[in-house]
Amino acid sequence: MTWHPKTVSWAQAIEAHYALCWKASGVPCLFGKGRVSDLPKDFCVLKFPPRPDRGMWTYATRCMSQPDDEDALELHCFSPDDDFGLVELLYATAHFHRTAERLGLGHTVNFGRAWSPGSNLTFGLISSPYLDGPSLEHAGSIQARFLWLLPVYEEEVLMKRAEGLDALEEAFQRANLDYSNAQRPSVA
Repeated sequence: MTWHPKTVSWAQAIEAHYALCWKASGVPCLFGKGRVSDLPKDFCVLKFPPRPDRGMWTYATRCMSQPDDEDALELHCFSPDDDFGLVELLYATAHFHRTAERLGLGHTVNFGRAWSPGSNLTFGLISSPYLDGPSLEHAGSIQARFLWLLPVYEEEVLMKRAEGLDALEEAFQRANLDYSNAQRPSVA
């Protein structure tokens, strides 16, 4: 779907882009705690169910970005489980992005809590969407970048700061990172 502000809303264009890439429609997940009123009025997190070629849940922001943003950004993450806690984390990350500091490729976010119960992954790395590639990352008429929020350990954040994003991503590749495993070992 081509975004044109007179015929298609920003939210509709983002949803259509996800549906085209993931071959499914997302279900809006609303979160009503905290300062959600600071977020754009059409903001929500969309939940996509597992599918035959990808056996995990996908959570994605809708309208974290706005059409007039200089570096418009939308984020998504994956989970082996239907986990409402990830909706909360995406709301919090979007709030930080909109009200505190603009995020982008290579940035990290301190969640202040575990990615999921029992996990020691307490940070997120904003990465290229390696599982879906450029067809997801760049949406043509939607001038937004669609990136992956990957849960990481604090040690991995420190490694990224010391050695660079490429070094961390190479360590992920060498370790054959099981990115959907909230109990995975650290690569740092």
